Amino acid sequence: MNNNPKTRSASGAVFAMPRPLKVMPTAAAVLALLAGTGALAHEDASTLSTVVVTGNPLGSNELIAPAEQYSGDELLLRSKSTLGETLDGTPGVSSTYFGPNASRPVIRGLDGDRIRILNNGGASHDASSLSYDHATTLDPLLIERVEVLRGPGALQYGGSAVGGVVNVIDSRIHREPLFDAQGGVAGKADLGLASGNREQSGVVVLDAGTNRYALHADVMSRNTQDVAAPVDLACTRGGITTTARRICNSASQTWGGAFGGSVFFDRGYLGASLSTYDTNYGTVAEDEVSIRMRSSRFALEGEVRDLGGALQSVKAQFSRNDYRHTEFNADAPGTQFKTQGNDLRLQARHARLGALEGVIGLQFEDSEFSADGAEAYAPYSRTRQSAVFAHEELGTAWGKLSAGARLESVQVESFGNPTEARFIAGTRSFNPGSYALGALWNVAPEWQLTSNLSWNERAPKDYELFADGEHVATNAKEVGNANLEKERSTNLDVGAAWKRGAHRARLQVFQHRFSNYISLEGTDLTASPPEYSYTQVQARFTGAEVSGNIRLLDTGHKLDLALRADTVRADNTSTDQPLPRIAPMRLGATLLWSSGPWGARLGVDQIAAQDRVPVGQRATDGYTLWNAALTYRAKAGKSRLLWYARLDNIGDTLAYSASSILTQTAVGKAPLPGRSLKAGLQISF
Repeated sequence: MNNNPKTRSASGAVFAMPRPLKVMPTAAAVLALLAGTGALAHEDASTLSTVVVTGNPLGSNELIAPAEQYSGDELLLRSKSTLGETLDGTPGVSSTYFGPNASRPVIRGLDGDRIRILNNGGASHDASSLSYDHATTLDPLLIERVEVLRGPGALQYGGSAVGGVVNVIDSRIHREPLFDAQGGVAGKADLGLASGNREQSGVVVLDAGTNRYALHADVMSRNTQDVAAPVDLACTRGGITTTARRICNSASQTWGGAFGGSVFFDRGYLGASLSTYDTNYGTVAEDEVSIRMRSSRFALEGEVRDLGGALQSVKAQFSRNDYRHTEFNADAPGTQFKTQGNDLRLQARHARLGALEGVIGLQFEDSEFSADGAEAYAPYSRTRQSAVFAHEELGTAWGKLSAGARLESVQVESFGNPTEARFIAGTRSFNPGSYALGALWNVAPEWQLTSNLSWNERAPKDYELFADGEHVATNAKEVGNANLEKERSTNLDVGAAWKRGAHRARLQVFQHRFSNYISLEGTDLTASPPEYSYTQVQARFTGAEVSGNIRLLDTGHKLDLALRADTVRADNTSTDQPLPRIAPMRLGATLLWSSGPWGARLGVDQIAAQDRVPVGQRATDGYTLWNAALTYRAKAGKSRLLWYARLDNIGDTLAYSASSILTQTAVGKAPLPGRSLKAGLQISF
């Protein structure tokens, strides 16, 4: 792997220890000392706005498309080791859960490339959508805010976003000054320990500057051992089998960091950042297989505002991502995956035309993929995309109307593989077009109705067209279809929202109808491994999401009851079979109490059994999970301290995720984590 010192997990897995782990405690201690003295503190440091920018490119806080955002304490107390698990439980959002180290969000039953994962509004190029065991490069420890847009309301980010958009926002490029002309320094340090996976984690963030420039630096590290499980599980290494209440091969070591800077001028800014991410983790489906992944990203961003002509502002974003990972079997290197991608986005806000305002833009993406080794089931390929998009809103006396359109040109080229003759070479070109209409009606001071109707087209991905080989993560041979056409869907979303003071409630119902959904269908289930081919079928997704809050007490103490529920039914209407990996009905409730510096919460989630599965697949049992958290705020000089503790799966309940492929391919090996207590301290100055 490399020359770093090595550590051995509880199950015996050997991992390279990232060097930054050794300096993290020292750095955190220094920052804690600075925070305590208040020598560098600056109380006027600004914070990020809570506007859900992915939901509305015009910056309005009245959103037609259903959206959620998490930041601050709410994000801290739900943060897990992966993006998918962090967002799991949001109404309409579940997780692909390939163990505790790799998971992507599933939105309304749609996953993979139908969910667009963004970093500060720009593309995030990695290999996570290619296979469930591939982790994303966006670590929750460094997230300042995460926004989830459900449904097809974000055409400006691509026709592939039919399921929704997840935008991960950090502070590596500042878009507004943090300080006045005298300048200052601000930052935070967060240290955490957990019992279930013996986690040791830390993150340090520093910002400095004046009203003319800003500098940013951050570093994070997380060490975990094999994750606690509610049941004894077998683990075989070197021919020796042991049994423990741990998920075998679920340890991980991760570190990352970044430098960034921005220059501010009277009507805009220009900023850049360079970041790196390195993780080494077990894949849980196989006892001796691990993945060492490295990713680097360069981002450049700028905006000019108040132009005064036909265009009010122009914003440009460019990013380049270099991603690679190697899969190891008992420390022997195996298949290596590489992805390199560029993304350029130009967006302009035009001057108001009466009550009409909007944005127009161009986007260009270019990505190259390669896989070398025995488990390379997709060929070398290159995908080029260009698009023009527009989003317009018309204000009315009763609310507003919106319209969006996106026209794309996509070229997918397979180069085969220099060492594997089975892959075919070829090129396919597509011209997807997507359109959307929306309306928001302020029925009464406390009531709001919304509706969204869209037509989406998605170009097939390289692996859907040209894959040909055994995919170990799914325990199947996957065969692409070079004759696939564009995936088309018609989508309808209707919502109602009510708010009175601290009381609120929201209901969303939706339906996605696909005329030619790209599905991985079994073609020879008697083969070893079973053979599946990408085939276009008719499909329908129907569901509902409910959320609300009731203020039970508002005196010196505050007590709220937060409620949530969701359900989705997904069918292959060509065969009258359910589609696989669909989350069942879920109900949840959380009591939230606060008084002065103290805060506490107690939550419960009831997940129903999922027996609507395709013929030959396993159903999953229902289960109930309890969780609790406690926070305490204090001051040390001019610094703010937040002590927190979170207890997950209080009852140590045995549970398996219906939306995880592991429930079918690695039966019993990877339950959801057992009881775990995480405690930490966050220092802000």
